[in-house]
Amino acid sequence: MTLSTMSVAGTTVLVIDPSGPKLGSEADAASLLSDAFAAGADWIAIPVARLDEDFFELSNRKAGFFLQKIINYQRKVAIVGDVSGAVEQSNALRDFVRESNRGRDVWFAETLDGLRKKLEQL
Repeated sequence: MTLSTMSVAGTTVLVIDPSGPKLGSEADAASLLSDAFAAGADWIAIPVARLDEDFFELSNRKAGFFLQKIINYQRKVAIVGDVSGAVEQSNALRDFVRESNRGRDVWFAETLDGLRKKLEQL
């Protein structure tokens, strides 16, 4: 997996490459945690393209288990990319995205630049 980091306002973000195997299991989350700890990253930026096709089907609880695994280890997650299609199909997902973006542990950002701007406001 190709990994890079960016530093924004004193925060290190592990940026996951958009190409590669799909992510979504708790084992995938554990692997990302290992990479984040090795990089000294506080945040993990995951491109939408890397997430399993059913990641945004909240009823299967995949997203919840995946994200909770990372949050339990005091790391934060940014889902980067366009989720508007999935949000249009699910009121629950729309609410989840809105509430997540109000919090401090999971954010949804259209672009890495959007994430950067939000981190600069902390």
